[in-house]
Order: sequence, then structure tokens, then C-alpha cells
Amino acid sequence: RSTLLILFIASFSFQACTGIENIDEAITLLEQNNWDLVAAINGVIPQENGILQSEYGGETLQGPAFGPTSHSTAASSTPSSSSAFRHVVPSRQIVERQPRMLDFRVEYRDRNVDVVLEDSSTVGEIKHILENELQIPASKMLLKGWKTGDVDDSTVLKTLHLPKNNSLYVLTPDLPPPSSSHSGALQESLNQNFMLIVTHREVQREYNLNFSGSSTIQEVKRNVYDLTSIPVRHQLWEGWPPSATDDSMTLAVSGLTFPCHRLTVGRRSSPVQTREQSEEQCTDVHMVSDSDGDDFEDATEFGVDDGEMFGVASSALRKSPMMPENAENEGDALLQFTAEFSSRYGDCHPVYFIGSLEAAFQEAFYGKARDRKLLAIYLHHDDSVLTNVFCSQMLCAESIVSYLSQNFITWAWDMTKEANRARFLTMCTRHFGSVVAQTIRTQKTDQFPLFLIIMGKRSSNEVLNVIQGNTTVDELMMRLMAAMEIFSAQQQEDIKDEDEREARENVKREQDEAYRISLEADRAKREAQEREIAEQFRLEQIRKEQEEEREAIRLSLEQSLPPEPKEESTESVSKLRIRTPSGEFFERRFLASSKLQVVFDFVASKGYPWEEYKLLGTFPRRDVTQLDPNKSLLEVKLYPQETLFLEAKE
Repeated sequence: RSTLLILFIASFSFQACTGIENIDEAITLLEQNNWDLVAAINGVIPQENGILQSEYGGETLQGPAFGPTSHSTAASSTPSSSSAFRHVVPSRQIVERQPRMLDFRVEYRDRNVDVVLEDSSTVGEIKHILENELQIPASKMLLKGWKTGDVDDSTVLKTLHLPKNNSLYVLTPDLPPPSSSHSGALQESLNQNFMLIVTHREVQREYNLNFSGSSTIQEVKRNVYDLTSIPVRHQLWEGWPPSATDDSMTLAVSGLTFPCHRLTVGRRSSPVQTREQSEEQCTDVHMVSDSDGDDFEDATEFGVDDGEMFGVASSALRKSPMMPENAENEGDALLQFTAEFSSRYGDCHPVYFIGSLEAAFQEAFYGKARDRKLLAIYLHHDDSVLTNVFCSQMLCAESIVSYLSQNFITWAWDMTKEANRARFLTMCTRHFGSVVAQTIRTQKTDQFPLFLIIMGKRSSNEVLNVIQGNTTVDELMMRLMAAMEIFSAQQQEDIKDEDEREARENVKREQDEAYRISLEADRAKREAQEREIAEQFRLEQIRKEQEEEREAIRLSLEQSLPPEPKEESTESVSKLRIRTPSGEFFERRFLASSKLQVVFDFVASKGYPWEEYKLLGTFPRRDVTQLDPNKSLLEVKLYPQETLFLEAKE
């Protein structure tokens, strides 16, 4: 019991010091610091001179789930506050069950509509959203594609046990198919400009207003509010066509007379309000809007709807949130954010980067120096009275959109839901430090939306500017341009450093290439020499083998020759004298009955094989090697003596 009391006191003290109202978030941060109250406070609210000393001598408070008591040692003071702070990453665990979000892609003819709803919604709510998107009565729709068969409008999505991503399609058998001429006429109407002549009944003044066919009736009423100071909820209109029943309807389909249509507007009076009270209230509104105070802005002056004026958050009146709560993938969350932003404020808006914050860093900061850009983080909040006017009149201004697209990577996040807010603060602490995270944490709802300008540096990411929602187009542009000047100066230094580094790397690459080529040439030369030596050795081996073979043949022939007959032999003897190509002579006696082949073998035994040399006679000149080697010397007329010549064959 005493341990629980200590934990309660610690969490209460932590909330009192940090201003964190959510008890779950406070307990999570204390758990991350092992219930060290001083360390947890310094992790959320860093001090100028380092971590505060604990008045309990460094003893930590610890819950029963974390083991024995640990002791923390106070860090020494340093001039830089960021080096002494412990990064505290809040836990992602969620105590209470959050509603599960379901994604539906609904196909109707040549259109696809993305719908995101909680699983506690009904099928009828999907049809209601499609009715506004497709301009088709819900009673005429047949919503098909359910995994469990047909369902009715009262069926709760949770009972169908659907996966996160679902595909459906709409059938309208009771409606005629659209003709191409009708769709072409509708597209032409959307591109046309309508002239609205609006008469202010109380002051009898006319306004000539130009609107495109894609503008909505709500946009017309908001612009008339800017001219007449009559809030939208107090406007009483005459002249709208009977078909103009919904303020979200575009002018092209509302039935207005083209190109010019007359309307009358006046102030709707309350039955219990006198004329003097009405004038006094009107005067008070102008007095507030004309005051110089920066701490309060009249909500109606920003075109806030009825729900915001009576304390009801505008997000509760909208059909779907800007971003699903507890989205598993940041890219999917940004896709819904972009689609919802376009549906609310039109297609002229900044191009939001689709992906995680880390991927946005990579895209903006880690390319070549010439391609780097600033990172703009837009933090949206549906509950702020400044959100509508900031988005519609400043963030969607053509000059702002063009400047952002040329010089910035724009990333967005919705801070309306507490889970999404905590998730962004965790990312902010990790990437920018606890100081920036605490700055954003202490921002009040009415100070949103926020616009963070981030510049990437070599070792860290620097927040150049935090722009609040109570600004003007000119001021927003000036602050963007001021941030761009700082970034351009840094970018020029980075480009210079990068060019010098690339020049050094190019020189090194050229040297390495020259060295590589030299090595290749030396290796090629060495290999050529080795090949030549190997070839010479091979030829020498072949020559030696041939010589050995020839010598073996010569010796064999020499041994196979019949003995030379003597001069005093009684048999007929033929004496042959043979002249070599070098001019030498050698002679031998043969029996006249010996075959011519014996002469050939004798010549070959002397190193002149008859395959390479031919033996020529003198008178008459003849090629003896062409004669039949089996004939005797007597038969070929080489008797009793003859002089022959050896000649190499061609």
C-alpha cells in the first residue's frame, strides 16, 4: 500500500511539473525513466544548466514491476543543455482499446471513392458518404462486394469481421446510365465562370462576384460573409434555385442561370432580439475584430461554422477525420490526409510528401547539395478556430503553393487525435530533441495549425522557424523567404564543399585509373613475355623430339643397311657418289642387285630423308626418288657408277 502511495505521489508531481494532463502518458514517461522523477522531468522540460539534483539524494521511485530500487547519479553541468538531457521515448502501448479503422475502396462506373470509417459505424453511414461524393440518393444504391453476402443499412461493420482493406462496388439499377453528352456538359459547366450579382438587403448594395463552376455554395456564403460581415448561420438568402439544397453542392450542378444569376442576402433576425440589441452585437463584433490584441481573435471573423461558435469541435461535424487514429503505416495516413484536405479545401494545395518522416528527411536533406530542399512540416488541428482560414486562404494560396513546391518538401500530420499527437511528439523528440518537442507540446489548440521549417545540417536537423496559424499570406511568404535565404547561404557552402570533394575524388579516380591501366599494361607485357617463353620452350621441345625421332630413325636405317661390298668382290658392284646441298660428297659401294630403297635408306641415314629431299641424276637429269624403290640399281641404270645430287623438296 505504501508503494502505491509513493507511485501516486510521483505521477501527480510529474504532471504538476510538466503540465501533461494525460495520466497514461505521464505514467509511460515515468516508466521509461525507471520512476526517476527528476530524470523524467528533465527529459520533458530540459534545464539551462543540466539535470536538476534530486532533493532525495538521487534515490529513485520504483514500482514493484521493475525490481529493486536503483540509484541515479546527477550529471555534471555543461554549457549546452542538449548534451545533458536524456531522450525519453514514450511507450506506444495503449491502455484503452482504440476503435479499429476500416478502409473501403468503392467503385462506381469510372470512379473510385476511398472511405475510412470506424468499425463501429454502419453500412448506412457508408452510403451516406457515397451519396455526397457520387451525388446519388442512398435509396437508389445497392452496395455489393461483401464477403458475407448482402447486408442491410443497419448492419454494424464490426459484426462482419472485415479485414482492414476492403473493395466494394455500387449498382444503381433504377437509374439510367449516364450519357457521354451529359458528362461532357457537366465538365464544361465545371470549367465555366458564373457571375453572381448579390444584393445586400439592409444596405441596398450590390456585389458582382465571379466564381468557377467547381466552387461550392458554402464558398459563396463564406465570401459574402467577408463582404457583409453577416455570419453564414445568420444569412437569409433569396434567389437560389430549388435544386440548391446542399451547401456542399457545386455551382455547376446547382441550377444557376448562366452566365449571370441574381441573389439577395440579409441578416436573419432572432424573434427575441430587438433591433437595438442586434446593432449593439454587430458593433461589439467589429470592436473586437478591430482591436490590436493578439491573444484573442473572434471566431466568426475567420468563417468558423456554427459548431465551433457554440463550443462543438468542427471535426465532430465533418464526415471523416483528416488522418486515421493509430495508423499502422504513415504513408497510408498521409494518403488519407491528402485526399481529405483536397475534398475540404480544393485541389490547389501543397503537394504533401507521402511517406514516413524519415523518408521525408531522406528526400529533402540527403541528396546532392544542389538538389536539397527545406522541409516544411504542417501540423493540422481540426479543433482550432484558425484552421479553416489558414488552410483555405493561406496554405492554398497560389503563391504559397508555388513557392513551397519549388523550394520545400512538405510533410503533414494531424494533431487532432491524442494518439496521433503522442506519436508525432515521439518522432519530434527522436529527430529534433526534447526542447522542440516540449515547445510543440505546450502549444494551445487555438495556436494551431503550426508550420515548422526544418533545415538539414551535417550532424543534426535544425528548426529554423515555427509559424503559428494567426498569420497572413504576406507574413507567411516573408517567413518562408527568410528561411530560404538562410538555407541558400548554407546550400552554397555545401555545394562548394561538395564540388571540392568531387574534384578531389575525380583526381583520385583518375590517378587510380592511370595506375590500374599501368598495372594492366605491365601485366599484359609480362603475360606476353611468359607466353613467348612458353612458346619457345614448346617449339624447342618439339624440335628436340623431332631430332631425337630423326636420329632414332637414322640409326635404325643405318643399322638396317646391308654391309658395303668390297672392291675385290666377285659380284657386280655399283659405286655411287652423292653430293649434298652444302657441297660435301659422300660415296658408297652397293651391289648392283640391291634395290633402290637401300640407296634411299643410306641417304636417310646420313640425315637426308627422302621425304624431305629428292635425289637427282646428272645425265640425263632425272628425279631418282620418283623411280620404283623396289627395282635394282642395275634396272634403274645406276651401274657401274653414278654421281647424284641431293636437293631439298619445296
